[in-house]
Amino acid sequence: MNSRYIFTTTSWKKTALGTEIPLSASRPLEEMRAERPILLMGGIHGDEPEGVALAEGTLEWLKSACESGHGEQLAPWVVIPCLNIDGFRKNQRVNGRGVDLNRNYPASNWSPTADKERYFPGPSPGSEPEIQGVVELLQTLRPRLVIHCHSWKPMVVYAGEPGLRDAELLGRASGYKVVDTIGYPTPGSLSQYGWGDLKIPIICIEEQDGLTDLTPIWPRFADGMKSIFLDASLRGAEA
Repeated sequence: MNSRYIFTTTSWKKTALGTEIPLSASRPLEEMRAERPILLMGGIHGDEPEGVALAEGTLEWLKSACESGHGEQLAPWVVIPCLNIDGFRKNQRVNGRGVDLNRNYPASNWSPTADKERYFPGPSPGSEPEIQGVVELLQTLRPRLVIHCHSWKPMVVYAGEPGLRDAELLGRASGYKVVDTIGYPTPGSLSQYGWGDLKIPIICIEEQDGLTDLTPIWPRFADGMKSIFLDASLRGAEA
């Protein structure tokens, strides 16, 4: 689907096993280099379908807004509904090569060790093609904000003071607490790389894990997401 305010490709990048990763955006990526879009991702961990549901729900709302003629009111946006497609298909946290993608970013604090196998950071920082693709987006587009959707214990975690306002919008909408740390070290994570190294504010949404009904997830965050994507267009690139 491609229109003036929607660009979709089913083959943005490929996973470590060669599976194509879809991506949607408000414009072709090469046209967004000066726009500082909002980047939203789900499915970083394949056993967290709640994050995929939230990313997909947000994308459907963005597409609906564009198709109904309101695309100009939205901030520039990029959405990857499911980054870890191979892990998602197997309901496993790690990718097809057994790497925890949220420990594989080439952050200055990347560590080759992990307490558990499920946190294996890969043979080297940025070794996985899924993460190489995200790093390319971060470096070329310099997003105003990155939101990645997970599930564990309900909370909204922000890294970087410029992301606090948006985190509070999500917290008010969902009723979840807003915190500046998840409570344990995450070397090589998106927060460490995005904010710690690139100074791009990062928000990690943690939905309750193990939900049997995913339909309430988008409505729970809808008001916050809508405010972020609509308000950001008015604020421009001030963050």
